[in-house]
Amino acid sequence: MKYQDYLKLERYPTSWCPGCGIGIIVNTAAQAFQELSLKKEETTVISGIGCSGRAAGYFNMDTIHGLHGRAIPLAEGVKLARPEMKVIVISGDGDLTGIGGNHLIHACRRNTNITVICVNNFIYGMTGGQKSPTTEKGIVTLTSPYGSTEDPINIQGLIRANKRFYARTTTFHIQHMKNCIKEAISHEGFAFVDIISQCVENYGRRLGFKNAYEMLMNFKQKYKTATDTKELNENEIGIVR
Repeated sequence: MKYQDYLKLERYPTSWCPGCGIGIIVNTAAQAFQELSLKKEETTVISGIGCSGRAAGYFNMDTIHGLHGRAIPLAEGVKLARPEMKVIVISGDGDLTGIGGNHLIHACRRNTNITVICVNNFIYGMTGGQKSPTTEKGIVTLTSPYGSTEDPINIQGLIRANKRFYARTTTFHIQHMKNCIKEAISHEGFAFVDIISQCVENYGRRLGFKNAYEMLMNFKQKYKTATDTKELNENEIGIVR
């Protein structure tokens, strides 16, 4: 089976803006499915609301596009009813750590055997560019025109508080991203993949980036592979098991 068989190519081109990182993540996830030889009838992708919430509709299998912030409890319900299924959540930082933050904490605490892939672009992109829980301090957004005054949420800290699988990668580091997704899916128990992604239209341009290429080159320069995987520093990518 080719990785394209996991996608509904008849729905392409996608609805995402040119340069958006979500398409990169969807294609890379499909490649991971193919390399793991996942059966489509035993795999499902679930998402919430937002730009990333549209991801579920592009996979050629039974999927769920759920309510805002409710992707994780939907995934837990599927896993309880069909424990043999590979249940994968793909949603955004706002959906998963904002309105869905409480579900994230308790699914992690329960160690539910699902994989959560977070498209972390630091913004609520679909609704115009409001700051999200992951927006860094000082960043100008639609709702922080003088710069955000708040510290971003520590996703790694939340996940690792219960000693669960956490990986961080970026849309520039394609092979690394694929390896993170594959290992997360193969992991027994709760697994979280934090993918730093670009939103050009409603985030990057406010910061002075002209296009997605410049944002990807920024990821290349900023994020380095960790040498110690007990805990990732702020600008490191890697896997903490």
